[in-house]
Amino acid sequence: MKKPELLAPGGSLEKLKIAIDYGADAVYVGGEAFSLRVAAENFSVDDMKEGLKYAHDRGKKVYLTANILPHNEDICKFEKFIEEIRPLGFDAVLIADIGMFDMIRELAPEIPVHISTQANNVNYRSAIAWYKMGAKRVVLARELSFDEIREIREKIPEDMEIEAFVHGAMCVSYSGRCLLSNYMTHRDANRGACAHPCRWNYSLVEQTRPGEYMDVYENERGTFIFNSKDLCMIKYIPELVKSGISSFKIEGRVKTSYYVATIVKAYREEIDRYFSDPENYTFDEAQYQELCKVSHRPYSTGFYLGKPTDEQQVYTDSSYIRDYDLIGIVLDYNPESKIATITQRNRFFVGDEIEIIQPKKPFIKQKVTYMENENGESIDCALHAQMIVKLPVTAPVVKDAMLRMKK
Repeated sequence: MKKPELLAPGGSLEKLKIAIDYGADAVYVGGEAFSLRVAAENFSVDDMKEGLKYAHDRGKKVYLTANILPHNEDICKFEKFIEEIRPLGFDAVLIADIGMFDMIRELAPEIPVHISTQANNVNYRSAIAWYKMGAKRVVLARELSFDEIREIREKIPEDMEIEAFVHGAMCVSYSGRCLLSNYMTHRDANRGACAHPCRWNYSLVEQTRPGEYMDVYENERGTFIFNSKDLCMIKYIPELVKSGISSFKIEGRVKTSYYVATIVKAYREEIDRYFSDPENYTFDEAQYQELCKVSHRPYSTGFYLGKPTDEQQVYTDSSYIRDYDLIGIVLDYNPESKIATITQRNRFFVGDEIEIIQPKKPFIKQKVTYMENENGESIDCALHAQMIVKLPVTAPVVKDAMLRMKK
């Protein structure tokens, strides 16, 4: 068995570096145009150059997403976009539209092309068709079971790769193709500007009783009938590997650096542990608990184990589960004094119980016994966002290690 690629979201240059430091094999990013995540910070050309160098220096890959469904006005702009990104050295470009696919094959034939999940790849014939046109990889639609994925793998060319989402938010619409946002807010989800109306609260109104809102009752606040649970497949690493998936994809370009670090680290460690001894592998429940320490909706297995039931939706509210806060990121560590210098992200006090996560090491649990500000003055509380704080830690830490605290 070939170890699958772990593919992480890079919503910004900082997140790209975090993803790689915490164990991703590859990162997918968006430019300032043609990406389906306009809410992400996204990458300027200078950011792309720096991110590519950071990844390639470490033997990692970077894929560029250009997977909107374009209108006529986008075509000329896309030609200029290809000219701009062609010399940068991306390892692949993700495309959903056949016209954009044709353009990039014509204008930059040396760049590998991956077919986005937005192209709705749910069968082996469509995958073969893309392969014949020159695609190296297809990203499968989320609406597929393990059995369907295995059949696709068996019937496509051996050198064609398949990528599938294994973790993150799910869309109520078919492969993310949604018109609800366009209809309700005039923001085109298929061009990157989704307003996420599927997460809103809905009630019924009877035609002859305008203004009388009737809850489709789940609780006193109404119901959230389109609000999908998040996908989480970390308990199914052997099944994912055996299904023939080449790349395990994590959703989340608009998520935080802390989210990226935590999710990537957990999947990296579990994948590596499985491949170290597949015959005797058992899942480490502690990794699932790690995934519960980031902001998330209740977890589900999506379509992998069969068609979803009503259990795959959240009917009570649209809020996230947030049991932990990121309170700081390590800037520096002095091994002689055992003092870490951090930049504060959320308020914390002397006496608080905290945890520190960092690449390739178990998390550290300790109490904050002492703190001082950047002027060397003793303080009891780190109050101000981005303030520099120094505190003793019980084990060595690296730059970009993250401090978190249970709420």
